[in-house]
Amino acid sequence: MESRLLEILVCPLCKGPLRLDQERQELVCAADKLAFPIRDGIPVMIEPEARDLRPAATGEAPAADEPS
Repeated sequence: MESRLLEILVCPLCKGPLRLDQERQELVCAADKLAFPIRDGIPVMIEPEARDLRPAATGEAPAADEPS
């Protein structure tokens, strides 16, 4: 991806900076914990296409001091 393009692209949700993950061909927003794919050299900057980077829920019961 061209570095000039990366300099002007921002997260479509929070307008924060994006980091290029060349190995996975994704633009990563650390604030929203989302990775937007790059397909055929074109960033796909729509939320439904983004990969969620948050850890998956484990299904554990909430701690005693947490509401259920």
